[in-house]
Amino acid sequence: MPRDRRAPATGRLAPPAPSRADFHAHTCRSDGLLEPAALAAAAAAAGVRTLAVTDHDTLAGYRELVAPGAPPLPPGLELIPGVEINATAPDLADLPDGELHVVGLGVGPSGPVFEALLDRQRVARRRRFERMVGRLREAGVPVDAQLEDLDRGDEEALGRPTLARALVEAGHATDVQDAFDRLVGPGGPGYVRREGIGPREAIAAIRAAGGLPVLAHFAAAPTRPALLRDLVAAGLGGIEVHHRSFDAATVDAMRAVATAHRLVPSGGTDFHGDEGSYAEAIGETWIPDEVAEAVRAALSLPAGATA
Repeated sequence: MPRDRRAPATGRLAPPAPSRADFHAHTCRSDGLLEPAALAAAAAAAGVRTLAVTDHDTLAGYRELVAPGAPPLPPGLELIPGVEINATAPDLADLPDGELHVVGLGVGPSGPVFEALLDRQRVARRRRFERMVGRLREAGVPVDAQLEDLDRGDEEALGRPTLARALVEAGHATDVQDAFDRLVGPGGPGYVRREGIGPREAIAAIRAAGGLPVLAHFAAAPTRPALLRDLVAAGLGGIEVHHRSFDAATVDAMRAVATAHRLVPSGGTDFHGDEGSYAEAIGETWIPDEVAEAVRAALSLPAGATA
């Protein structure tokens, strides 16, 4: 699992008050650990008033929460449909895993064209997942037994964290990060490069689905102005200024990037569950009310849900 999901050990930004919005969180419908209802309950209990469920390449978790007959959301919690698209960027060889992640906030949850694109992404994910399982088996670190009960349905967005957890369960790794570092990260025996759409296509698809495309957890943005200009020209609308992994200096630099490129500042915990509870994650993440309101304004939502 990428290290950048945890709060930094040094130079951390201490939230001056509890954050009341989270625009980046995952459920077990992709690579998180919590059921959608459990994530919603945990967010509400932590004082969050606006939550975007942004599973990788699927809206299944969000749809589950708002489906007819579903239990009501916790009082005071507003849910925003979202998705995180892992876009491949093979022409940018210096990027981690050769990827840029684009979060789509406020996307239409039932648009057939957008759903078809996400389905293709999930098919590529499953193909990659099974190839990695095979490579791990060939390398003498099998996880087949640990994955016997895994839901491989069409709506599930399988990813490497699931493999990493299976490797820990099988005794092949000490923890999820160790599994990434040695076995399923770049250079590891189980690693397979991702297939899928590029960042420009992801941005265009999110725009076509009525959403706001937000560049996620890209701390290198201040050093990549040409790339940012290219993405803005393609329709990028926002950037994560606030992220659990960003120290105070990074937040300041990302805020300057957002201003320079006229991007909506956003932020979130990027919660998955491997590194503590949701309460711990949001407690280490500062998303100012004015940032939440800027996102709401960009999505044409009424003001005041975080007040």
